[in-house]
Amino acid sequence: MIRKTIAIALIGVFGFIKAPVEKSLDAAQERARLRNAPLDLGLRERVGQMGFLAALSGFRSPLAAYLWIEANNAWERTEWGRMAGLFDTVTTLQPRSLLYWDMAAWHMAWNASIAALQDTSQPSEALRIRSQRQYFKLGRDYLERGIKNNPESSLLYRSLAILLRDKFEDHCGAGEAFLKASLLPDAPPYITRFAGYELAKCPGREKMAYELLKRIYDEGPEGRKPALIATLQELEKKLDVPDAQRVNSGDH
Repeated sequence: MIRKTIAIALIGVFGFIKAPVEKSLDAAQERARLRNAPLDLGLRERVGQMGFLAALSGFRSPLAAYLWIEANNAWERTEWGRMAGLFDTVTTLQPRSLLYWDMAAWHMAWNASIAALQDTSQPSEALRIRSQRQYFKLGRDYLERGIKNNPESSLLYRSLAILLRDKFEDHCGAGEAFLKASLLPDAPPYITRFAGYELAKCPGREKMAYELLKRIYDEGPEGRKPALIATLQELEKKLDVPDAQRVNSGDH
């Protein structure tokens, strides 16, 4: 109890000393979107009094890192509920960390969902599938909340697109997410091509898909992947593109 009291006091003193410096940085952090989300009582309930005080005193990053390790320990023990709770706390503490959002979504939508489907303690296949889909939704929720906190990064849009494509089989949603990612400055070049592939499978979006992929094709041989040419040819048939304007299957 004495050690706990001393630790709380030291954290409080440290926070008091650094407060003037932090105050001078507030305006610049706000302009750069580097300020973290405000802490609430829900966080206090999850991390306890010492953890909450540590967060208030400027130790959000090391506290988040510690809890991230705990979340990975929970993963190794297949404690999915505890892992999700820890991920919620970590992303609350560090909402500008792309890694935390991305990995939390991956653990939920891939690892936990597979474990739920293969859970031998649940004899009902229907309930296993239902549990699996709930984990898909949790993964999607992490990515969508991460995007709200980091709208200028393509990474989470890309991960959302992959999740929608592979787990929900939502080609329209995946195409839109890939497309949004492609418009951001840090997007890899292949993202536009992936957007075209998914939109080609989305009823009503074939023309946009054709325009995206045709633009890549027209840029030169480097972008003329076999899958891109095959998709373009399928779209040309659907859209009744004149023969003279169609791509050549040998152009790659």
